[in-house]
Amino acid sequence: MERKFPKNVRQVGNVSDTPKIYVEDYVDTYLDQLRAQAKEEPEGALLLGENAVVEGQECVYITGAVRIEGVSEENGEICIGDGVSESAQRECAEYFPGRDLVGWALAAPGRPLVLSGSMVQLHEKLGLKKNSIFIMKHPEEDEEIYFAYKYHDLMQMGGYYIFYEKNPDMQNYMINTRKQIGVSPSEVVEDRAAKNFRSAVKEKLEAQEQRNSSHLVYLTSVLLVVVVLAIGISAMNNYDKMNSVQSSIETLSKSVQGGDGEPSEGDISVDPQAEQPSAETGAVSDASAPDADVSDTSSDAAGTSGGEDSTPVIEEGESGEEYYTVQRGDTLDKISLKLYGTTDEAEAICKMNGLTDGNLIFIGQKLLLP
Repeated sequence: MERKFPKNVRQVGNVSDTPKIYVEDYVDTYLDQLRAQAKEEPEGALLLGENAVVEGQECVYITGAVRIEGVSEENGEICIGDGVSESAQRECAEYFPGRDLVGWALAAPGRPLVLSGSMVQLHEKLGLKKNSIFIMKHPEEDEEIYFAYKYHDLMQMGGYYIFYEKNPDMQNYMINTRKQIGVSPSEVVEDRAAKNFRSAVKEKLEAQEQRNSSHLVYLTSVLLVVVVLAIGISAMNNYDKMNSVQSSIETLSKSVQGGDGEPSEGDISVDPQAEQPSAETGAVSDASAPDADVSDTSSDAAGTSGGEDSTPVIEEGESGEEYYTVQRGDTLDKISLKLYGTTDEAEAICKMNGLTDGNLIFIGQKLLLP
């Protein structure tokens, strides 16, 4: 499958240099764990991945890392034995079959982040070619520098990308070799990939909720204006009708009192319009019907907008990974039962997404599926 630019990325530094460097987050986490262990002796690792040209740009994708045992420093120079390097390369073939050697990394205590002649020689001794990568990490100051091998020299790079995708090979290597660097299983699983992914999803959901709230406020304001206008028009119509009724009553009163003496029942002449007051009065009482229609319409609209699609959503990423979108009422057990027919996969989903508490999931969250 042709390599494409990753969608979920985080930029570190200035990435205008060539080649573009993409480091998978599990690899970056593992290199940081090695750096934390380099308190007394230097730590090194071989970097695995591929070189590719994507949309006309040269790129290096680092998707694996294998620790080099026995890295030492003699007379101020870093040394890697031939047997040690061969052992690391065997682990590369075992855990990362089909991936190329694309660089190496070093964390040395008390050593400034400055290249020496031995660094370039070691780089060439490892058989690394054009656009291969060398990463120097400082154990004490939490700093790092990336270099690319070009023109038979290591050239400093301005920055790189960290990207997030399924990487079971790197996870498997980290779990199987955690004792070598003194890392517990929980620290291996709880890495920045899951944290950053959850944070990004949460931020997107919050932004979406803010936009939805703004739209709701706007629609509510428009509806209120319509209701007020309807009430005002209705009130004006009722006022005119009340005046008409009052005029009719006054006319009838004058007609009754128009005789010289005490009028009798026979003398009373009822104008055909005398029945109009009752009709008009009925029209006044019915004038509130438009308001009732408006409120019913608004309640129907609110009910319609309040609906929620509870259909489970499973998406497939560019690299073949699958994501499940959390629905209302979901738990990891329910998700596992829904997708796999059993609750046994709940723990695997928890570990895959770096969840320390399986109950801390939220609606709309995308979970990587094992």
